[in-house]
Amino acid sequence: MRAPTDERPQTRNAEAVRLEGVHKSFDDLHVLKGIDLSVADHEVICLIGASGSGKSTMLRCVNLLETIDAGRIFVEGEEITAEGVDVNRIRQRIGIVFQAFNLFPHMTVMRNITLAPIKVRGLSRHDAETEAIELLRRFGLEDKRDEYPDRLSGGQQQRAAIVRALAMNPDIMLLDEVTSALDPELVAEVLNVIRGLAEIGMTMLIATHEMGFARDIADRVCFLEAGVILEQGPPEQIFTDPQSARTRQFLQRIIEAGRL
Repeated sequence: MRAPTDERPQTRNAEAVRLEGVHKSFDDLHVLKGIDLSVADHEVICLIGASGSGKSTMLRCVNLLETIDAGRIFVEGEEITAEGVDVNRIRQRIGIVFQAFNLFPHMTVMRNITLAPIKVRGLSRHDAETEAIELLRRFGLEDKRDEYPDRLSGGQQQRAAIVRALAMNPDIMLLDEVTSALDPELVAEVLNVIRGLAEIGMTMLIATHEMGFARDIADRVCFLEAGVILEQGPPEQIFTDPQSARTRQFLQRIIEAGRL
């Protein structure tokens, strides 16, 4: 895998992720109803839609945090939903960040970031900390390395969570409503971090309610409705000339709320 600080090429020939006919239910609730999606290397895809449309569940299925009921998921050509796949090996390649940060409260920022590289990647403590310091410096958190999460602002905690995911040197990042738990004034600092990842070519699937951000950063926007991808296309098409009446209705409500 390439280090997260490497410059990444912007060509999009190889396929990073593919979902084929993915279904997922929780008891009687059918959340994903046949999702088909192909994501190219270095592509940034934003998933938009109302709460409950399936965005978060879709990301959790890609990271194998949820077991799909039907269909197949491929990462870099390997079917990760095949029987006998080493889940932990797959997760090393796919970083995921949640809206609730999920940092370990009893560990310092440095320990939060270096724990998995030491235990999973097999790095020495020295090497793990060297990489962590570089990432912390890059994201403006070097002076917080010895702090505990409850001493950080929400924006700092979310940046630390992103750094923790990057410390595993993933090929793909999944970001699940990472600004939803933040005060409005802290949203911009986290979005700037994600924008920086896009600029170096990180492949990303981003579930977001930040429509302006999706319009600015995405190569492609997918509108989910009731467990299906109802419409997808370049941001300028989705946000200015959506083809589906339901997409138009959703975006009109967003505009009326002053969020686009």
